[in-house]
Amino acid sequence: MAKLLLNMTEMQKDFFADTAMIGIATALPGYHLCWVLNMHFDINFERDPEQNISSQKKENQYHFPIYQCAFPNSSHKYMLYKLKNGAESLLPETKQLDYLWMIHTANPERDAMEIARELKNIPDVQLARILATDQLKKSIQNLLV
Repeated sequence: MAKLLLNMTEMQKDFFADTAMIGIATALPGYHLCWVLNMHFDINFERDPEQNISSQKKENQYHFPIYQCAFPNSSHKYMLYKLKNGAESLLPETKQLDYLWMIHTANPERDAMEIARELKNIPDVQLARILATDQLKKSIQNLLV
């Protein structure tokens, strides 16, 4: 019987196809940021605890919540990753960021520019910047769910 191997490179390509990412810096806890984003953009971010990303460092277990917003009758969706848990970071190369908003739409680059521009109008958001996947080469696999 032949062994089947999971090709991580192809999996990453598929997962990040038609996506754009915005890094967000804010002191708001995840539930509060989602409420603000839901009100401001008229969307519905929801958290599914089963989607948490877990990381083991020495004897400590870290959990990073993910909030999702799926659009009915469409393949478009948004994912909001909490990047920090105490001193641990899901994406070490983005230590100044608290959240990552992944946009999966028909035109993600244009949508990311519009969303980033709007995020800068929210008083509790200190920073909103578009990130390229090549900026996250070291730990981009941490975002796979």
